[in-house]
Amino acid sequence: MSMKWLKLFLSVIKKTKIVVCGLLLIMIGYCVSAQNSPGKTNENTPSAVIHADKTGTPIHPYLYGMFTELLSNMFENGLWSEMLSDRKFFYPVDNSATLVPKNGKGHQNRWRPIGPENVVTLDSANIYVGKHSPKVLLDGNNQNGIKQAGLWLTNGKKYMGRIVLAANPGVTVEVSLVWGSAPTDRQKITISNLSSGFKTYPLSFTSKAENKNCSLEIVGKGKGAFNIGAVSLMPADNLYGFRKDIIDVLKEIHSGPYRWPGGNFVSNYDWRNGIGNPDKRPPRYDFAWNTVESNDVGTDEYLNLCKIAGVDPYICVNAGMGDEYSAAQWVEYVNGKQTTTMGKLRAANGHPEPYNVKNWGVGNEAYGGWQLGHMSSEQFVMKHNFFAEAMHKVDPSIKLIASGASLFESNVSSRLNRQPLQSKVPYAYMSVDDWDGILFKGAYQNMDYVSEHLYPVFNSAYDVQQQKFVTNTDSLIDRIRILSNRVEAMTEAMKEYEKRIPGLKEKNIKFWVDEWTAGRGGFEATLCMVEALQEMIRHTDYIMMGGFTSVGSLYVKNDVAASISSKGLIFKMFHDRFGTIPVEVTGNSPQHEIKGVYLVDKPATPSGSATYPLDVVAALNAGKTKLTISVVNATYSEQNLNLNFEGIKVNTNAKTWVMKVPVLNIENKVGEAPVVSFVESQTQLNSTVKVPPLSISLFELEKSN
Repeated sequence: MSMKWLKLFLSVIKKTKIVVCGLLLIMIGYCVSAQNSPGKTNENTPSAVIHADKTGTPIHPYLYGMFTELLSNMFENGLWSEMLSDRKFFYPVDNSATLVPKNGKGHQNRWRPIGPENVVTLDSANIYVGKHSPKVLLDGNNQNGIKQAGLWLTNGKKYMGRIVLAANPGVTVEVSLVWGSAPTDRQKITISNLSSGFKTYPLSFTSKAENKNCSLEIVGKGKGAFNIGAVSLMPADNLYGFRKDIIDVLKEIHSGPYRWPGGNFVSNYDWRNGIGNPDKRPPRYDFAWNTVESNDVGTDEYLNLCKIAGVDPYICVNAGMGDEYSAAQWVEYVNGKQTTTMGKLRAANGHPEPYNVKNWGVGNEAYGGWQLGHMSSEQFVMKHNFFAEAMHKVDPSIKLIASGASLFESNVSSRLNRQPLQSKVPYAYMSVDDWDGILFKGAYQNMDYVSEHLYPVFNSAYDVQQQKFVTNTDSLIDRIRILSNRVEAMTEAMKEYEKRIPGLKEKNIKFWVDEWTAGRGGFEATLCMVEALQEMIRHTDYIMMGGFTSVGSLYVKNDVAASISSKGLIFKMFHDRFGTIPVEVTGNSPQHEIKGVYLVDKPATPSGSATYPLDVVAALNAGKTKLTISVVNATYSEQNLNLNFEGIKVNTNAKTWVMKVPVLNIENKVGEAPVVSFVESQTQLNSTVKVPPLSISLFELEKSN
């Protein structure tokens, strides 16, 4: 400041009151401070200070895990390469328009009769698997049988399968793969010398055309009848029954564990139906999702999937309709020596050595009134302890994940209860409606971790007066934070439980967030997902594992091809490039509160870094030689970010990966060049970084001496 200005201020001070003097001195101080600050940064620009000397609990690789469930087309017509629907004939073979009972799975093809409808009946006397097997009547003149259309074949591709048949003497059966309308647009396999007892016959085909609506036909010749026990058709390049193209994508992502078999499904699941000869595993109706489960993907198949995808298994047992004896038997089947009863059964099914699965969940969403076998919190405490004792008796080394729900999850999920609420939401800590409070109080000694599911009500905010969620028309930057707010909220809840329950803090029970989702599709969901993931990284002292819903979101696919999705690219980038030791990030622009109610959909402290409107996390690699910074910009405009570093000197020439989109409603499509991807470049990180709109940016800096 010049001498002229100093003289002017001194003269004013002598002639004015003390209040004015004080104000002028403050102005002088501000001007001097602004003049001396590095870079002369704009006070409206968010600034992030990366404190490399203030480190947190290392990020566990399990944070990048996935949720899988025997639901919808996650496995059938998804990961699993079986091309035929209802291959063990749960439903009748007829020309009806609807399935009874209904089947909630998509992409369901139907078996239809070839010839008059009445030539195909359901035989409940000569049964191969399930409650009946289709019987095809023959008259010696016409070729009667069944067919399934809707198969997508690739030109030159080989397919393999099998069919289980029984027939009257003299009957022959022809199985044809059909890819066109001409008589030559098919490959036929003739099976003769059939017997009255069921036998399995191999199938092998090579398609000569590309067609999305091909069919498999099974017809008989002769007099009498033939029965079909089961039939299967897969691409010959399948890996242990799984689609090779999808497995290739999954191997590239390096996920944490896959949780299996669910999900609401597991509360009505008998694991014994999913072992042994797959053709003899009965199809069962899943009352949780009103669908049919083929039981083709069972314990051994799932563990094969984990092996070829390079992930750790995490099995969830049935603590809904199930019992602790069955759960303990399952542990023995998976981990027991060959000398045990279940270990012998596993060896007979082709896997002599124990799988040694360490992570086991006791039930799924047991807190929810929608769950089959639901009971009160006090009763489930007893059930959890029964399961823990029985399962640990078989294998004391396993780790148990309790079926939890923090007070926030209990309050949010109250909207799904089938019975009228006994008390108003929000519930109180340690009340009978506080699931985790009751569970921890009565069973924390018998658990290693506790699950939490994050399914917030997107685009809504809770209204206490109306006791329901109401539509919320917040802007993009606010509405995507409802998920990261739930991450912050559950850690606040755990801190409260640790204060209220003696011994809980010393037990150091971490969250396994084994189901969480990002709501809307397109890039909005990707932005939402990354902000939640970054919030988990800020709370690694309380969060160990994540299981994103679901593994199917990692790729885009059709019936014959698959490629990585934007979400898959995010998980791959964070696993491969982001550091493992989180460091503290402070800033000058705190996140503001969004609409909602504390203890329901809003924590006491807003989630996110103090760099509004941006969200920033940072981490060192294991050797502390590299620093990575991830920045989310969920606004429609370019943002400036001032970066400062403490506790480390870095080379400001950074490797940079940026994922940005022109519009939100966008996603990669299979068979097309990716429209959402990370673009790699070199960036000079000066005092101010420009962050593109609608983007996720990752910066990697080398430590300098």
